[in-house]
Amino acid sequence: MNWIDLTCADQLTDIKEISKTRPQVIFKHSTRCSISSMAKYRLESSSQPESGDFYFLDLLKYRPLSNFIAADFNIEHASPQILLIKNSICVYEESHGGIQMDEIVEQIALT
Repeated sequence: MNWIDLTCADQLTDIKEISKTRPQVIFKHSTRCSISSMAKYRLESSSQPESGDFYFLDLLKYRPLSNFIAADFNIEHASPQILLIKNSICVYEESHGGIQMDEIVEQIALT
């Protein structure tokens, strides 16, 4: 998995802009949560689609950023959580055991 660390709100502007031509995925991860660790393991054990970029947000270090993202995309915060951004909006979000790479790939393929 080629994670791009998400550490500041300025990156969100870039993510939205890039999402107009290439899907962007944000994985919000809590290093203290076993469910989050399992979701991360499942993602990293799967083949990453070449058609999107994957961002990693450490919730313990960047909780205010996670809250900002939730407010900006008008979604409820969850941990762990996956967000798919296309055309500057969150078109798909999932949390906990629902985080599956095959579902992410399927959502990326949808127009």
